[in-house]
Amino acid sequence: MSNLRVFFVGGLMSFRALFNWMNPWIYIPTSLVSPLCQILLFAYVGRAAGVGNDEFYVIGNALNYAAIPCMFAMTFTIGGERFSQTLGLVLISPARRIPLFLGRSLPVIVNGWVTAMFGIAIGSWVLDAHIPGDAWLLIALVVAIGSLASTGLGLVMGAINLVWRDGATLGNVVFLVLLIFTGTNVALDDLPGWMAAIGRCLPLSHAIEATRLLGDGASWSSVQGLVGTELAIGLVYVVIGLGSLRLFEHLSRTGATLDKI
Repeated sequence: MSNLRVFFVGGLMSFRALFNWMNPWIYIPTSLVSPLCQILLFAYVGRAAGVGNDEFYVIGNALNYAAIPCMFAMTFTIGGERFSQTLGLVLISPARRIPLFLGRSLPVIVNGWVTAMFGIAIGSWVLDAHIPGDAWLLIALVVAIGSLASTGLGLVMGAINLVWRDGATLGNVVFLVLLIFTGTNVALDDLPGWMAAIGRCLPLSHAIEATRLLGDGASWSSVQGLVGTELAIGLVYVVIGLGSLRLFEHLSRTGATLDKI
């Protein structure tokens, strides 16, 4: 029961604390307007270049932008504790690490899902991109798995934040890597082989491809392999993140860096 309380209540309180320094209305331009601007930018670039179609850019950029709340929220969940000099109190608590940090990831996954689905829905409406009505439920499932995978990557970045202070810089660099390598605006098959190989090891690549196929009317059976691969990649990042948290917690205790800001 205590683990469940840590998982649900602790995770919700931690997510709410991310907005303790600003008006919650900042959520709208940050998580809803910004992805729409990115979608419009690349869609009109694609139109001007005569490459791809609106649906291609709507889906790619909507899912790509889900990485922003997923990665940064998980990074700052730990970085914020460190900045407030309360991280040491969190880590000496008797709460088990797995429910403690996985509970903090659950609202983040939901937030990433909302951001991506909003981008797909509004982007499709603004650009008049057609997505079959019977595909939306399956798309919502794929987007949720992509958000989970992105949050797993954010967990790894949060662990790094235990020993490296500048989590914001790391997050911006990783986001740009995802923008280029995951097929967001250039299909993986059109990238150089080494870039495509890296992209297939990153979150969102397979989710973007599966969502595009569903948007084109493909059946669930034709994308199951892609969705399963995305889920597997996400779980690998979660495991690496939890292991890294344990390792870097030990290193930060050894180097007395927990409360350094």
